[in-house]
Amino acid sequence: MWPAIRRVLGLDRRRAFDAAGGGRRWEGAKSVESLNAAILAGTTVAARRAGYYARNNPWVAAAVQALIANAVGTGIKPRSAHPDSNVRDALHRLWAKWTDRADANGLTDFYGLQALALRAMVESGESFARLRVADMVDGLPPLQVELIDREQVPTDLHREIGGGARIRAGIEFDGSGRRVAYHCYRHRPGDALAPIALDNVRVPASDMAHLFQALTPGQLRGITWLAPVLLRLHELDQYEDAALVKAKVAALFTGFIRDPDGTVAGLNGGGAVNGVLQVGMEPGSLIPLPPGADIQFSDPADPGDYGAFVKNHIRAIAAGLGVPYELVSGDLEGVSYSSIRAGLLEFRRRIEQLQYSVIVFQFCRPVWERFVRLAALTGAIDARAFDRDPAAFLACDWLPPKWDWVDPLKDARAEIEQIRAGLKSRSQSIAERGYDIEEVDAAIAADRAREQRFGLSFDTTVSPDQPAMEGANA
Repeated sequence: MWPAIRRVLGLDRRRAFDAAGGGRRWEGAKSVESLNAAILAGTTVAARRAGYYARNNPWVAAAVQALIANAVGTGIKPRSAHPDSNVRDALHRLWAKWTDRADANGLTDFYGLQALALRAMVESGESFARLRVADMVDGLPPLQVELIDREQVPTDLHREIGGGARIRAGIEFDGSGRRVAYHCYRHRPGDALAPIALDNVRVPASDMAHLFQALTPGQLRGITWLAPVLLRLHELDQYEDAALVKAKVAALFTGFIRDPDGTVAGLNGGGAVNGVLQVGMEPGSLIPLPPGADIQFSDPADPGDYGAFVKNHIRAIAAGLGVPYELVSGDLEGVSYSSIRAGLLEFRRRIEQLQYSVIVFQFCRPVWERFVRLAALTGAIDARAFDRDPAAFLACDWLPPKWDWVDPLKDARAEIEQIRAGLKSRSQSIAERGYDIEEVDAAIAADRAREQRFGLSFDTTVSPDQPAMEGANA
């Protein structure tokens, strides 16, 4: 009777989704109430553990390097979108000279900074780059980029400033919720030469590039990309250590003499070293044992199918980092052209999203805009033209490194057919390869002129009286 009454009164309601239900089946289940709270509570510990495995685990090192090589490679390069070709050329020449001076520490160029910033984001979850005004050298814009460790922006710094402004996790927000500044330590906490009392410096948000991949709206700080696999990595290391010790013990071929009667002391050919009896074994030797003595050789327990177990864990690590298993393990056994291509296509979709939504938007674009503005302020480009139309000078396309395919001939033929059918343009095709069409066309024109000047002829040369390939100008 009571169940019927409860249903009538609406007291016996059940969840429409099993995922939100309760009961014994959900005992011990975990959930995240607030991602920001979870990140701030454990991001430093997780980042330090991730840094350890990225430097000590070969598979994690390979996965991180694969992400960097595919996302940045030789560099994501800017191409000015200014309508005047002379202005574009001037900006490109200026940028090419500046890139070697971009690093405030003088260890690499701007494209090397891209790789370092991405590595820090993957390992630690985020990276910071301070845009500094330096001394002007050789007429170049006085801009330098200084990468800052994530621990220099304290996650435990929270303060109400007044008027609705506040500091949350080292980031200062105004009353409308916009990021206006970052509060940073001058030195990395824990460094050997860092002072005991760390000075806090307020850096305007316009001078700081904060690189991290947001997982939820309103996220303050980043979390290491290794977070989904860190515990699995730890347990895999323990398993491998145990399997290695087992193999070493088995290789030692250790024997144990059982002596229930206490008569082994007179065993022929034996000598005691530190209380351990040493008996040599030679081919064809016969060693008499006293009555009651017996020898038992060690036979450690087999930990199971080691190869399959480790392979399964490496697959989980690769999936957690979004990298194909083959790039992490280097194992190409059983890989076909179709399977590797399908895996690479999905991987490259992820990489393109990372390139344009994170690296370009959060890191590359702020550097380009500061570079162009400083070029105008210092007279490296026409300041009056910049004042009239700054958007034209700041407009820029970013070209990531080109993709190399498993079968380049098939892909090239497919691309030619797409251009002939009008499904894509030469500009788009060349941009996808990481090149600028103006530079390519200029190089082709120069090659043609040089060939004609020296009377050379190649298969790629089109003579004046020879018709061009159908669709070549599509």
